[in-house]
Amino acid sequence: MGLRRAPTGARSEQVEDGRWRQVLAASTASRRYALSFTTGTLLVREATVVAPLYLDIRDWEQTRDITIERNVLQGRTYRTSVRLAREAVKRLSALVDGEVELLADATASERAHLMWVAACRRYQFIGEFAEEVVRERFLLLASTLGYEEFDSFVRTKALWHEELAAIKDSTLLKLRSNVFKMLQEAELLSETRFILPALLSERVVAKLDARMPSDLRFFPTPRLERRGTSQ
Repeated sequence: MGLRRAPTGARSEQVEDGRWRQVLAASTASRRYALSFTTGTLLVREATVVAPLYLDIRDWEQTRDITIERNVLQGRTYRTSVRLAREAVKRLSALVDGEVELLADATASERAHLMWVAACRRYQFIGEFAEEVVRERFLLLASTLGYEEFDSFVRTKALWHEELAAIKDSTLLKLRSNVFKMLQEAELLSETRFILPALLSERVVAKLDARMPSDLRFFPTPRLERRGTSQ
């Protein structure tokens, strides 16, 4: 296992993160996890197409309908196009308008980072895995992320979320595969499963840090600020 020099202030960040997680856990433990992220992975290509449509009309339901009616995403079959359109809109709608505007004019890396945030916000399960496992391991200098960490996370969460205990093994394997592919597409995990420090642009940082708690918590980075309030 590779070693990195501990980031400045990492210990204080861990304490602060722990306090936030306790607050969040108290408010979300009773909510059922949405586990429908088996369609596509990060959906960056789809988001790049759909975002400008939304910005023209500022209505997610109409955006979804237009995307389906015009077969904008050009899936292999009509059913595939419908599933992709619905999932892309579902995730994009987790972003505020300023973030969607940024995504429409972003670099490839910025789009990937914004769509990772969209997945973390839309799916509490992914968001908690990103914060409690991926970022935590990064701060503890554990340089790799394997399937065993995901499986352990699921077993722990299943104690409070019976929906996790009830899903089929095949579905769980699909969810696991998709989460790891998302991490790789977001440039946060290498193909050999080494955790990659998030190289976030300043304008992405500004958008994510405008929330309380800061959505930088979804990334493997020692930087975590809480200056602003949710937009």
